[in-house]
Amino acid sequence: MNVVLLESLGISKEVLDSYAEKLKEQGHNFAAYEKDTDTEVMVERAKEADIVMIANMPLKGEVISRCKNLKFIDVAFTGVDHVDLETAKSMGIAVSNASGYSNESVAELVMGMILSLLRNVPQVEVRCREGKTKDGLVGRELKGKTVGVVGTGAIGSRTAELCHAFGCNILAYDLYPKKNAPEYIKYVTLEELLSNSDIVTLHCPLTEESRHLINKERIALMRPKTILINAARGPVVDSDALAEALNNDKIGGAGIDVFEIEPPLNTDHPLLHSKNTIVTPHIAFASEESMKLRAKIVFENIDKWMNGEQVNTIL
Repeated sequence: MNVVLLESLGISKEVLDSYAEKLKEQGHNFAAYEKDTDTEVMVERAKEADIVMIANMPLKGEVISRCKNLKFIDVAFTGVDHVDLETAKSMGIAVSNASGYSNESVAELVMGMILSLLRNVPQVEVRCREGKTKDGLVGRELKGKTVGVVGTGAIGSRTAELCHAFGCNILAYDLYPKKNAPEYIKYVTLEELLSNSDIVTLHCPLTEESRHLINKERIALMRPKTILINAARGPVVDSDALAEALNNDKIGGAGIDVFEIEPPLNTDHPLLHSKNTIVTPHIAFASEESMKLRAKIVFENIDKWMNGEQVNTIL
C-alpha cells in the first residue's frame, strides 16, 4: 500500500524513519512531506495514496474526492473537525484519530495557565523586570476554588483530577455525563456551572452545537473574578464577546490556546489585546512526550487497520 504523510508529526527524523522502515519491510511505500495546504499540492502528493496521514491541517472534501485509491485517513490529532467526514463517509473511507496522546500535555498547560492567572504571573514578571514590586497585584490560591469543567472526556477528566488534587471543588457539564465518574465530580447544567465557578475550563469537541457555546449571554453569567481557559477548539468561544468582557472587567482573566484559525494570527485579533489574558499559539497538545506517543498511536492505527482491526475509530 501507499502511505503518505502530509505534514510533520513533530518527531525526529530518526524516529520517523524507524516507523517508515517497518512499513517498507512489510512491502509498503511511505512518503513524508512538509505541510502545504494548497489543494493542488495536497492532491498531487496524495493522489495515489491508500492511506493518508495528517495532524491538524485541513483535509477538504475536494482533496479527499480526488484521491481515488484512498481507503484510510489516519489523523494524528484528537479532534477531527478539520477533516471532511461527510466526503470520507460517502466514499467508504475509514478514519481514525490519535485519541489519548495529549491528555497529560493539555491538562498540564491548563494547570499552568490557571496558576499563572491566579497569581498574576505575567503582570508581576513585567513589574520585576522594571525594578518594581508586586503592589496591587497580590494573587489568589487555587485551593478551595470551584472549577467548572466543560466536557469530561479523557482530557477534561484528567484536568478535573489535577484540580481535585489541588483541593478544588469540581463542577462538570457534559451532554453525555460519565456513569463511572469519580465522586468528586458533580454534574450540573451549563448555566449552573458558569454561575458558580471560579475557573471554567473548556474540553469539549467542536460541533454545530458547541460553536460559540461560550457567547455574550453565557459570559454574562460568570463572576467578575472568574477565569476562563480554552484549550479545546477556538470557535467554542465567541472571541469578540470574550475580549469585550475582559476589557470591561466582567470576568477576571482568560487563558487561550486555540482560536478560530490556526496561528499565526492577525496581530489585530481581539484576544491578543484584551486585559488579563494569556495567549499561546495552539501548544497545549505539543510536548516532547506527547509527540512521541502520538506517532506511536497513528502508526499502530495503520498496523491495526491493515489487519482488519481498526482502532480509535471515527468512521
